[in-house]
Amino acid sequence: MTAPQAARPVVIENCAIATMDGGRHDDSGAEHRGGHIVVTGGRITAVGEGRAPAEVKDGARRVDGTGCLATPGLINTHHHLYQWLTQGLAQQSALFDWLTELYPVWARIDAGQVNAAATAGLAWLALSGCTTSTDHHYIFPPGVGPGGDGRGAGQAGSPAPRSSAGVAAARGALEAEIDAAATVGLRFHPCRGSMDLGRSAGGLPPDEIVEDPDAALAATAEAIGRFHDPAPGAMVRVAVAPCSPFSVSPRLMREMAELARGLGVRMHTHLAETREEDAYCRQSLGRTPAEYADELGWLGEDVWLAHCVHLDEPAVKRFALTGTSVAHCPTSNARLGAGIAPVRQLLRAGAAVGLGVDGAASSEATSLVGELRQALIVARLRDSCGPASLTARQALWMGTRGGASCLGRADEIGALRPGMLADIALWRVDTLAHDAVARGADGHTGGDPVAALVFGPPAPLDLLLVGGTPVVERGELRTADVTAAVREVRTARLRLGASP
Repeated sequence: MTAPQAARPVVIENCAIATMDGGRHDDSGAEHRGGHIVVTGGRITAVGEGRAPAEVKDGARRVDGTGCLATPGLINTHHHLYQWLTQGLAQQSALFDWLTELYPVWARIDAGQVNAAATAGLAWLALSGCTTSTDHHYIFPPGVGPGGDGRGAGQAGSPAPRSSAGVAAARGALEAEIDAAATVGLRFHPCRGSMDLGRSAGGLPPDEIVEDPDAALAATAEAIGRFHDPAPGAMVRVAVAPCSPFSVSPRLMREMAELARGLGVRMHTHLAETREEDAYCRQSLGRTPAEYADELGWLGEDVWLAHCVHLDEPAVKRFALTGTSVAHCPTSNARLGAGIAPVRQLLRAGAAVGLGVDGAASSEATSLVGELRQALIVARLRDSCGPASLTARQALWMGTRGGASCLGRADEIGALRPGMLADIALWRVDTLAHDAVARGADGHTGGDPVAALVFGPPAPLDLLLVGGTPVVERGELRTADVTAAVREVRTARLRLGASP
C-alpha cells in the first residue's frame, strides 16, 4: 500500500494546538491557544500562533477550528484486530483461562473474517483519533478456507511443514487486514506473528494452529518482502512478531530476531503481562521474563514489547539502557486483572512508552483517545506518588510521541511541526463535558484544552487527517461505509459461531 496522492492544501485556524514536539515525556513542546496549521503535499509546512501566513496559496481548504484542540494523530502500538469477532466472551477470566476458552474459536478464523474484523476495528480506531495502528496477527489456522493452509495433519505438538499453498494462504490473512487499512485510510504496521509450541509441547495454543518453525520464518520473510515499505511516508511497514514465551520456542524467538535485523525491520512480542508468566519464567527458566527476552536477543532499539506489567527495577533500567520500548495497554490489563505497568518508572528511566488498545476481546471499548484517560488514572492508582505519577500531557505524549518511538517513526509522526507527516486530530473541546476545563473560569486565560481532552470523556472528533487526506469529518468516517462494516463483521461473527 503506497502513500495516497496528497490532497489539496489545508489550513486549520483559530484552534488550540498541542504540538507534542518536545524531546521527552516531561517536555511536551510548544502549545498555542489560538493558532494555525498549514498542510501542503501531505506534510505540515507551518504551525504557530495566530492566523496562517498570508502566502498560503489560494484554493487551500480552510478549516475554522474555533472551539477545538489540534493534536498529532494518535498512534496505537498494540492490537489484535481479528478479536473484534469475539468481543464479550470469557468475561470473568484471567489471561490464561481467557486464552484457553478463545483459542478454539480463533482456530476457525479465515481471511474473509479477518478482513471484516480489521475493517470494523480500524474504522472504530479512526473515529477515536487514531492515524497509525499496529496489529499483531498470529492466528493462521489450517484447512479453514481462505486464510487456512490446508496442510495435512502432523504429529501432535510438532506441526507438519506448510505447503506453498499454505504459505500463500497465511499471507492472505495478513493481506486481508492490510486491505482493510487501505480502505479505512490509516497508516498500518502489521506484525507477522507466529507460534510453534502447541499444548502437547507445553504451550498454550491448540496444536492445530501452531506452525513449523521453518515455515513460520519463510512466511514472515515473504510477508516482509511483499508488503513492507521502508520509504519515507510509508503507509505499510511490517514487523516480526512471534507471539509470546508461552507459545514460541527459544529457537524460533532467536531466529526471528536474526531475520528481522537482517532485513532491517522492527520486532514486537508480548512480555511480562501476568504474575503467572513472571512466576513461570523464574521457576522454570531461572530468570525473569525481561532477562529471558534479553538472552534471546529481544531487547534493543528496534524492539517494542506489549504490556510489561511485571517488571522489576533492573528490568526497567535494562529497557532504558537498551532503548527497548513498551506498548502500555491499561484497559486490557485491567479487564483481565493482569495489573498495571510501571509507566512512571519506565518514563523516568528514559524508556519510550506508547499506548495500545489491545484486542477487542480483552478491551471491548478499543477507544484510543479513551486510553489516554485510562493511562492517567491507573498510573495514579499504582504508585505512591498518586497524582504526581502522570500528567495529562505525559498521557498525550505516550499516545503520540511515545507511540511514534515504539514504531521507529519519531522523525515522521507523533508531533506537529514543519516537515512532519500531516497526521492530525482536531477535537471539539467546547462541549458540555469539556468546555469548563478547556476555557477556564474566565473563558479565556485559565483553561487547559489538553486537560479537557485527557481528563474528560472522549471528545468529539471534528477532523482527522492522514497525510493531509480527510478520514473523519464532524464525527463521521469518510473513507469506509460504517453501516456496511457493521453488517459484514456481524455476518463474519455468525459464521464463526462466536457469541457471548
